[in-house]
Amino acid sequence: MRIPLIAGNWKMNTNVGEAVQLAKEIRQGAACYSNLEKLVCPPFISLSSVCKELAGTEIKLGAQNMYYEAKGAFTGEISPLMLESLCEYVILGHSERRQYFAESGALLSKKILAALKHGLNPVLCVGENLQQYEAGQTRTVVADQLNTSLAGVERTETLTIAYEPVWAIGTGRAATSLQAQETIAFIRSLFLNRYGENAASKIRILYGGSVTPGNIAEFVGQKDIDGALVGGASLKAADFTSMVKITSEVCLKIIK
Repeated sequence: MRIPLIAGNWKMNTNVGEAVQLAKEIRQGAACYSNLEKLVCPPFISLSSVCKELAGTEIKLGAQNMYYEAKGAFTGEISPLMLESLCEYVILGHSERRQYFAESGALLSKKILAALKHGLNPVLCVGENLQQYEAGQTRTVVADQLNTSLAGVERTETLTIAYEPVWAIGTGRAATSLQAQETIAFIRSLFLNRYGENAASKIRILYGGSVTPGNIAEFVGQKDIDGALVGGASLKAADFTSMVKITSEVCLKIIK
């Protein structure tokens, strides 16, 4: 059985003090739920301080992005070598990176390979925008993003996929659980064709896009949805903790 993951992407929010306080509150509220993984991804400047705050707990730490070179004259970039002693996960290919910074699949494949080389677990984001969704191009767009981003990637055991329809991110307009399940099942079928049955059954695929305590149960109760990548709601410790609790309870019901 795949272990569910609830991940919080704090994006460009919180200073160091606020990040440590948020991590502390999440630690106090969410650390006790052990039948799933919890992950928080603060801004780069807070990684070291949050790492210390979460030391000794089961709550994982991740970065929001990274460059593929280990070091060099790349002003403003953060390398996997800098991250490997601080965190376990790194978000790659978020729609905001694709949209605002023109990140391509070719670039992301280099980032994924670099992350794997340095022992980091990539969380690769894919998803269509509103125009593509309304044109019925969801599967075409998602398949293209996966195929280009995974070029040259041969092992997927530490990879996580996050399906985030762009039209649902930060809009309050979440996909229905059935819509999300349908697309995520399609993603799993792509892994079956590309990597085989074992990889397809083990790959963890999350849903992201206006996930809240009010709708999280609908998503994680679906067969192929293994958790959520949470944006705005992860900035409130009570909301994030609530989603961890609800997911834990849904998982226990499924096991029974």
